[in-house]
Amino acid sequence: MDETAMKARLLKENREFHNAFDRHQKLEKKLSGLRAKSYLTEEEKLEEKQMKKEKLLLKDKMYRMMSEFRKSVD
Repeated sequence: MDETAMKARLLKENREFHNAFDRHQKLEKKLSGLRAKSYLTEEEKLEEKQMKKEKLLLKDKMYRMMSEFRKSVD
């Protein structure tokens, strides 16, 4: 099973994966808004840093879940 099909199946069947994916997408949208600004306040810089960390943690979590799913399917 390729990665795209696996993500689609997990999004459909696994609530935890779906929630992590949704949160990841929302953080990406917020980060895009911050990147569009020509200047960030200190508070915005801190918020950006925290969002990037959370986004990375979510990505790692989703890839772990995909890896576990792959093992269970094989």
